[in-house]
Formats: sequence, structure tokens, C-alpha cells
Amino acid sequence: MADLTHLDASGAAHMVDVSAKADTVREAVAEGIISMAPEVIAAIRAGDIKKGDVLGTARIAGIMAAKQTSSLIPLCHPLPISSVSVEFDYTETGVRVETRVRTSGKTGVEMEALTAASIALLTIYDMAKALDKGMVIGPVRLLAKSGGKSGDWIAP
Repeated sequence: MADLTHLDASGAAHMVDVSAKADTVREAVAEGIISMAPEVIAAIRAGDIKKGDVLGTARIAGIMAAKQTSSLIPLCHPLPISSVSVEFDYTETGVRVETRVRTSGKTGVEMEALTAASIALLTIYDMAKALDKGMVIGPVRLLAKSGGKSGDWIAP
């Protein structure tokens, strides 16, 4: 395993200095799942959730979350995000979200893609919890990343 870059020589947490890194195009893709009762899936599909458009609201929440990641996760760098996409698919047991974040910069956007997926799922939970408090979120995971010194990576 590589050295942990967010720890200094004494083991204290610190923000990594990326000033010497070259700007490259970077992209990350993440996914997450929320499982719920069949009647909740049907209500979301039909637009019968009292709080409104569940997936539309979750999409906006995911985009906003990607842009705010450095405010939420202490050692993340603020990044000039070029694009964020948040897409949903219905599954037999719930909803799957896939997020894609791009930038041209000195550090990757994996955390932004994972944050976008997580917050989109939490928004779905918030909007539908009146119908099913037992919804389950997870797993949330990185599917792929590209760019930077470490190159491309795709989940096995």
C-alpha cells in the first residue's frame, strides 16, 4: 500500500501540497444504491411523493454537493469543477445513482463524485422517508477515475 499522503512525517494530518503538480483533465465516476419498499419505488416513478420531484431534487442536491465537497471533507482541495452529471436508474429493489465529475486541475475529483452520489441518495431518503423509514443506502463506491500521475483506474 502506498504511503498515506494526508499524514506528515510525524503522523499528523495535513493538506497535501499540490502546487508542483501539472494541471491535467481528471474525471471520476461513482455509484450508489438506495433500497426501498416496492410501493415507494412506484410512488417515486409516478410522481406521488408529497415533497415533489424526488429524482430531480436529488440530481440538484448531488450537483451542489460535488461543488461543496471541500467544505465538507476537511483535507479536500477546493476545485474548479468543469461538469457534474447525476443520473438515476430504477432497480428491482430501489434506485441506483451514477455520478460523473470532471475538472482540469492538480488533483482528482474522486471525493466529489462520491459526495455527489451520497448526497443524492440521502436526498431520496429525505423525500421518501414518510413512506419508508427502513430504506437502506449503500454500497456507495468509486467506479473509475482518470487523469493525474496515477493514471486510470477502473473498479474490478
